[in-house]
Amino acid sequence: MKAERFLCAVGKVQMRVLKTKGEVGSDGHLRVDVPVKLPAGSIELVMILSNTSQSNGKKYDFSEVAGRLQWKGDAVREQRILRDEW
Repeated sequence: MKAERFLCAVGKVQMRVLKTKGEVGSDGHLRVDVPVKLPAGSIELVMILSNTSQSNGKKYDFSEVAGRLQWKGDAVREQRILRDEW
């Protein structure tokens, strides 16, 4: 599996950031095979997990929820207030 590699530093500590994909087996264990070119020994590892399952291309059908919201007030005014908060 190919990994994207980035160099960064926090204070005096240099780190390498790797972005790659892994596989979660039926046992729930993550498997990642990436050569890191480090000497044998312990390392600190930070992982950010994101489900990358691909959609089936179908869009959500909103017909079952359309028209069920009962709104009292000016929806456009409320939207502008929310936008102004940003």
